[in-house]
Amino acid sequence: MTQDIQELKGIASQVRRDVVRMVHGCQSGHPGGSLGCTDFLVALYFSVMKHNPSFSMEGKGEDLFFLSNGHISPVFYSVLAHSGYFDKAEMSTFRKLDSRLQGHPTTHEGLPGVRIASGSLGQGLSVAIGAALGKKLSGDDRLVFTLHGDGELQEGQIWEAAMFAPHNRVDNLIATVDVNGQQIDGPTKVVLSLGDLRAKFEAFGWQVMEMQGNDMAAVVEGLQKAISLSGQGKPVIILMQTEMGAGVDFMMGSHKWHGVAPNDAQLEQALGQLEETLGDY
Repeated sequence: MTQDIQELKGIASQVRRDVVRMVHGCQSGHPGGSLGCTDFLVALYFSVMKHNPSFSMEGKGEDLFFLSNGHISPVFYSVLAHSGYFDKAEMSTFRKLDSRLQGHPTTHEGLPGVRIASGSLGQGLSVAIGAALGKKLSGDDRLVFTLHGDGELQEGQIWEAAMFAPHNRVDNLIATVDVNGQQIDGPTKVVLSLGDLRAKFEAFGWQVMEMQGNDMAAVVEGLQKAISLSGQGKPVIILMQTEMGAGVDFMMGSHKWHGVAPNDAQLEQALGQLEETLGDY
């Protein structure tokens, strides 16, 4: 794993290229949130987490990550591929018949790195809590990380889990919310306002942090701070401010790119803004 911020930025640029190419290749998928969360996932897998690409479902002695907002699968698949979980060439099969790279991650295809199916929003926090408690019961001192969309917090199961984790002192859990203010039907404040998320999670008993999610140095520093807060009797949650479509100027800041594929001209425009650093698949 690398700690060099410039190298992490280079990996993120390649991952963003992969995202737009995958979604374009099948004319289906979710580029907006994938691009917004690229820096977070690159920092997590290439700088922060202890993980093993040889992959076991149990993950004993490793940090675990659960993607709850599974529609941003393109960025997840790219990060896994560049981390060595499977061959980069497999990204060309994204969302195609018989592919292991389904539109939302699933487990029955046996894709290394994927521990839960996450096509239905709201479930990942509950699963992560279970995994974190399992680590405690087995004497495993590693951490569990999870990622959610802000629109996903409109799901009731999230708040049941948000009550459960502090009550049961699940302090080996670090959850992150992608606060980009957008969801498929429009701005979250228009669809269903989330209110003051910091105050809500603090009232539930969480340790709450905020960080800028499209600044690689800030992401690495924020994740390291979150780790330093673990083990103190409370779960940790990071409210991560991102821009939907980050890295591609015409996709940024609009819910319209939540789940729309670029056409040929738009693909070329996007790729022109993203440096190829690790070689396209």
